[in-house]
Amino acid sequence: MCKHTDCVEVCPVDCFYEGENMLVINPDECIDCGVCEPECPEDAILPDTDEEGAKWVDFNGKWSQEWAVLTEKKDPLPDYEKHSGEQGRLEKYFKDK
Repeated sequence: MCKHTDCVEVCPVDCFYEGENMLVINPDECIDCGVCEPECPEDAILPDTDEEGAKWVDFNGKWSQEWAVLTEKKDPLPDYEKHSGEQGRLEKYFKDK
């Protein structure tokens, strides 16, 4: 996947959590300010009021309890360009451990 962290750098409440190859947003900590959305080069951040975004609330809630908070920008994964815009990334690369 990509794991860009441009969004992390602008988040005023540090609600991003880091997994092996992706980030999640803790829905209970997010204040819905929206500053992270335009920072995401993959357009992967959607408001929970959006039908597609609402599908991610439970997933993000679960994994934000398992993973460590991320508060600083990092380099993206080395092969992120290869996966940019790729359909079905979650099913291909995420492993429920």
